Amino acid sequence: MNKGIINIIKNAGIVGGGGAGLPTHIKADTTVDTVLVNGASCEPLLMSDPYLIENKGKEMLKGVVAMIEATQASRGIVCLKAKHKAALKSIRTVVEEFNDPRIEIFELENFYPIGDEHVLVHEVLDRTIPQGKLPLHVGAVVSNVETFYNIGLALDDVTVTDRYLTVFGAVKTPMVIRASVGTTAAEVIEYAGGTTIEDYVVVDGGPMMGRVISDISNPITKTTSGILVLPPEHNVVARKIMAPQQVRKMTTSICCQCTLCTELCPRFLLGHDIQPHKLTRISADNILDNKEAHKALLCSECGVCEKFACPMGLSPRELNAQIKKALREGGVRLETTGEPQEAHPFRLNRRIPTQRLIQRLDLAKYDVHTVYGGKLVPNEVFIPLSQHIGAPAICLVNVGDSVEKGQCIGEIPEGSMGSRIHSSITGVVSAIANNVITIKK
Repeated sequence: MNKGIINIIKNAGIVGGGGAGLPTHIKADTTVDTVLVNGASCEPLLMSDPYLIENKGKEMLKGVVAMIEATQASRGIVCLKAKHKAALKSIRTVVEEFNDPRIEIFELENFYPIGDEHVLVHEVLDRTIPQGKLPLHVGAVVSNVETFYNIGLALDDVTVTDRYLTVFGAVKTPMVIRASVGTTAAEVIEYAGGTTIEDYVVVDGGPMMGRVISDISNPITKTTSGILVLPPEHNVVARKIMAPQQVRKMTTSICCQCTLCTELCPRFLLGHDIQPHKLTRISADNILDNKEAHKALLCSECGVCEKFACPMGLSPRELNAQIKKALREGGVRLETTGEPQEAHPFRLNRRIPTQRLIQRLDLAKYDVHTVYGGKLVPNEVFIPLSQHIGAPAICLVNVGDSVEKGQCIGEIPEGSMGSRIHSSITGVVSAIANNVITIKK
């Protein structure tokens, strides 16, 4: 493995741009045979990945080649939905220019959740990741488009200070923008022309797995893929804003055990031993000792059960999330054999077409062309020291310090998994509180 590339990735503060934010140098410090570029834009209506593939393909492929070198892989595969014709045409041209026989392109079908790394690996490589395991266990590294783009920039000493994201839903001009990390959600919405409705709720991410923002003065981070504006009564946000206790009570008391949540669960269809309808029977007591409850740890929280499968509008996903939280706090880990499971024979017939999902979510009127809105650089940013899986970064600055854009202001704690944090603008540190550094131009 190439330690030089690994250190470049580490020093630039690169984390996964499409998920929970695993520090990318952890993935780079492995040995695999295949590197997969996850350009699926899994969540409906998110468009920053196709934009980057179409317009920043050279920078992204530089990052792919670097990851291939770091992991000693024999190939890298750019995975993109066939429906993104302009992006496909562009990246084919760039791949030809690179003239690197290790780089391939794979056209994905348009279904949800094709961007789930377990599903993606199965579709592209015909390998089944054992339940509870990672792509690494079947010889693959999977990272988001923007992650590889950031690696490409890091090779030229550019640290992570910006984030490409989609601003969509009830906004005047739906768009993909490049915003400084630490920009508030309110400024992002205003940049897109403001909202088209007076009363609204804001979701950080996509409609399926995104979370409701309680305060739009909260900042975007390295992992923010989208800012979605919707009416508060919209079915996408209904369960997201309901009290967890109420969701649990409804799900466990009303569930009729029809099994549709299980029959359409993407992980169940890959052969994993998770059956959401059975988890709705579990009492809140003695979860730590309940072996059936432990299977909730296999849930990817994709939301298929909640937003598409359940005819009663219940939320097995939220229930599973609550069980997972209790198990992790109790130190429970899933016991796995590491052996791959056999996919369900009807798996292909149970794919969920993205367009059908958009209709079911009542998002069709928001399925409009998104423009590129350019770069948003605010006069003030609020940069969290924790934007990733692992320990928060250690603050390196004090109030009153002058900082330059790209300067490291948060360091990885010694001996911990984490990521460096960098200033996204040039300015002065005006406040440090609650693990957030405020910088003014």
